[in-house]
Amino acid sequence: MISSSPSSSPLSSAYIFPRRRLSSPSFLPLSSPPPKPPLPSNSGEIKPDVASNSAVYLRRVFTAIVFLSAVVLSCFVLYRATDSVGLKMPMVYYYYYASGNPDLLSDDVSSDNSRLADSKEFRLEKVLNDAAMEDKTVILTTLNEAWASPNSIIDLFLESFRYGEHTRKLLNHLVIIALDMKAFSRCLDIHTHCFALVNEGVNFSSEAYFMTPAYLKMMWSRIFFLQSVLELGFNFVFTDADVMWFRDPFPHFYFDADFQIACDHFSGISDGVENKPNGGFKFVRSNNRSIEFYKYWYSSREKFPGLHDQDVLNIIKNGTFIQDIGLKMRFLSTAYFGGFCEPSRDLNEVCTMHANCCFGLDSKLHDLRILLQDWKSYMSLPPRFKGSPLVSWRVPQNCSLDALLHFDLQSEDEKQEMDNNGKTDKRL
Repeated sequence: MISSSPSSSPLSSAYIFPRRRLSSPSFLPLSSPPPKPPLPSNSGEIKPDVASNSAVYLRRVFTAIVFLSAVVLSCFVLYRATDSVGLKMPMVYYYYYASGNPDLLSDDVSSDNSRLADSKEFRLEKVLNDAAMEDKTVILTTLNEAWASPNSIIDLFLESFRYGEHTRKLLNHLVIIALDMKAFSRCLDIHTHCFALVNEGVNFSSEAYFMTPAYLKMMWSRIFFLQSVLELGFNFVFTDADVMWFRDPFPHFYFDADFQIACDHFSGISDGVENKPNGGFKFVRSNNRSIEFYKYWYSSREKFPGLHDQDVLNIIKNGTFIQDIGLKMRFLSTAYFGGFCEPSRDLNEVCTMHANCCFGLDSKLHDLRILLQDWKSYMSLPPRFKGSPLVSWRVPQNCSLDALLHFDLQSEDEKQEMDNNGKTDKRL
């Protein structure tokens, strides 16, 4: 952050130094200087003062070389030390763009978009500043090619803002983080605030299925990126693009919480660690506590390899680190922040609905379209009918728990089959 310099105090501006009389300045000589001595006749002779200056110059050069060597050696030692404890920074957060990566560009995506993404106009801090509220709060979502195509998830997401109560204005503060250049190109067509975050050598453009290596890498990359947003001094509401916004959620956030998150299952107690958080919707305030927490969360992936960020959060929320740093964590009620796991039952109270507990893009699209249509039907009702118990959601359907259980059973069968195949040849 750039902090403005403090203005001069009245005391300092009022203090006046004594003036010198210009008529007889004391720093001028009273007489002409004596003439310089003539140069020696032997021009090849080195004068003592010249030799002395040369020695001083050589000593300074030698000192500079020793200093630079010490700096380089220190950096090398520090790098090896951090690498040995697993603190190496992922390449993605140097904000590589797709201009040099053939895997992220195709014939129908112009390299002009790559150069545009790397321009000053689309640098992260500028994009965040342009979108931020007065208190430096932004709304963030991520987008890849799979969810960016016309009539897909991103269109339903933006449509929910336009049909929600007091939510259209929030689009002015939404930043879409594109994970590939096709998503960035689509963002430029449909929204104002776009940022291209492309991981060199990793392609996030296709649908990342739950718990696949691509999914895990995407989730952990997201955690590190959000940490960088906090370090820039911005508060953020992070929302998955499959979260529909029906009401302004800010009145329902806790004013004293550093980190607050929606739940797959809410116990009824906002600070109870037995709640089951869902990383697809959270509000985080930028301060030393939240930054330290995100650093710890991200580093914890090394302790629990193979788990995604949400599972790791479920583990570390029970530890002592959160208490040690004084982080205030709250869990958001599904009465206001619901999802297909545990829907918000009262349409007069609901703020957001998440297509969680759902496998597959087609299933999400099917149920989200019905969800959005149900909201539009509710909004068209006369006020006296909106409180009727007959007004409710028709979803989940394809995203039902039965469908999710069926997928889980299929996954177990596939895993067992892979294990059995692996037993036939240990070299596989």
